[in-house]
Amino acid sequence: MTMQPDLMVINARIWTGEASLPYAEALAIKGKLILAIGSNEQIRSIAGPYTKILDGAGHLVLPGFIDNHTHLMIGGFQLLSLDLRNVKSKDEFVQTVATRAANTPRGHWITGGGWNNDQWIQAQKPAKEWLDAFTPHIPVYLTRSDLHIAFANSAALRLARIDRITANPMGGVIEFDAHSGEPTGILKDNAMKLVEQCIPKPSEEQYNEALMAAMHHAARMGITSVQDITAWRDWQDWETFLRFRQQQKLTLRISARTQITEWEKQAAMIKEGFLQDDWLRFGGVKGFVDGSLGSGTALMAEPYDDMPSNAGLLADQMYPEGIMRERIAAADKAGLPVSVHAIGDKANHLLLDIFEAVMKENGPRDRRFRIEHAQHLLPEDIGRMARLGILASVQPGHAYEDGCWASKRIGDKRCKMAYAFRSLLDARVAVSFGTDWPVVPLNPFWGIYAAVTRQTQDGRHPDGWVPEQKLSIHASLLAYTGGSAYAEFSEHTKGTLSPGKLADLILVSQDVLAVHLEAIPKTRVLWTIAGGKIVFQE
Repeated sequence: MTMQPDLMVINARIWTGEASLPYAEALAIKGKLILAIGSNEQIRSIAGPYTKILDGAGHLVLPGFIDNHTHLMIGGFQLLSLDLRNVKSKDEFVQTVATRAANTPRGHWITGGGWNNDQWIQAQKPAKEWLDAFTPHIPVYLTRSDLHIAFANSAALRLARIDRITANPMGGVIEFDAHSGEPTGILKDNAMKLVEQCIPKPSEEQYNEALMAAMHHAARMGITSVQDITAWRDWQDWETFLRFRQQQKLTLRISARTQITEWEKQAAMIKEGFLQDDWLRFGGVKGFVDGSLGSGTALMAEPYDDMPSNAGLLADQMYPEGIMRERIAAADKAGLPVSVHAIGDKANHLLLDIFEAVMKENGPRDRRFRIEHAQHLLPEDIGRMARLGILASVQPGHAYEDGCWASKRIGDKRCKMAYAFRSLLDARVAVSFGTDWPVVPLNPFWGIYAAVTRQTQDGRHPDGWVPEQKLSIHASLLAYTGGSAYAEFSEHTKGTLSPGKLADLILVSQDVLAVHLEAIPKTRVLWTIAGGKIVFQE
């Protein structure tokens, strides 16, 4: 007797991501898995008296998106705090903070972020003097969109004991005014921690609220899985995920990566038998080689064009010399997947040196070392990535923003190897897509649009910024689904739509494979189904 499905989707155009059956009209779900996929007639024939039937009305169905790089709880908290992403000038920045300050009690913090001065009418960085007059007793801490620069007002700097004689911490920069010698309020990379450690820790209730907001937002965007950068505050992110899983409240699959500096803790938890499942599991460890291009801390082989005395800096995790190789080797030997942030071309080159040395030291296995961002590459290093089997975990939404100003920072020649998606795929490097949310909006269709058109936010590249790196829509969808599943060792359970795989799928408002390219960002998600259950419906 044929097993009767709980749910079926009919009258749809289903893009499966599978070469053996690229398109179908209908699919059936039993429990959390896809039971069958095929024509309307085939799937209708197995319906039972209690099968719920969803009419796709000809809309496109896709595998649920798998975001390869999120900061889920940071994004959730940002949804609940001050959002500065749409601010376009100094005046707007000041007015937005002033409005919040008027309703903030003395001594309470104002936190949030998303500002990007490179997109302002005048690209000056914020200064503490902008806010001090109306926030004398309200500490303010606001991260830039790339999360590698933060702004703090005088009240926050006082609490962190940052003044004109404070030295730069390893892997970080405190900016000082050239005339007064006082800190401006701008902190880069590891210097940000000086203020962050002073911010009151959120309560368990606030963590719960942030995760609920993040999961709802992800479902609305058609994302059914994330590969998260977890444990940014004493493992509270992980404990929140675990609490939700134990209470069966997760509507989003989470592969959690903890910091490489604490690789032993994850290894010990796995060894002790922590029960991992298809909703929550450890995804290995994450490290940092350098900073970001926007902050001028990405490590480049040659100095920046607009900062001739600066070629970026190594992250604090690279000190003392040799420690990153030691940690990667140890984590890899313990069987943990390793992914490492590298933005600058020199940072990527150094990381490949480390990966290659560790692979020789520990011997062959299916380890899938990942470079997070792989943003600026030396041409010879793309072939190296292919030869070594290194995965490129990239976020095309960055190109949409960075293309507005990157040539000013590193020149047109080096930009030819910026976000080199086509070159990576042509060399047979495994490529996966994500957003880096909240650095970039959690919207896969914006990322696909950026990868396919290479358009930029300022509209100044009608043929695309570095157009030779454009991808097809098909390749972009694969990178956001099957490619991201492969990046987390889950290609046999999700990422494409076929019988036996997890029933994670979305139905969208238009056929992105057929519409005009400019219409792609307007795509809306109508349903999101995760584990056979509808978790979002427009």
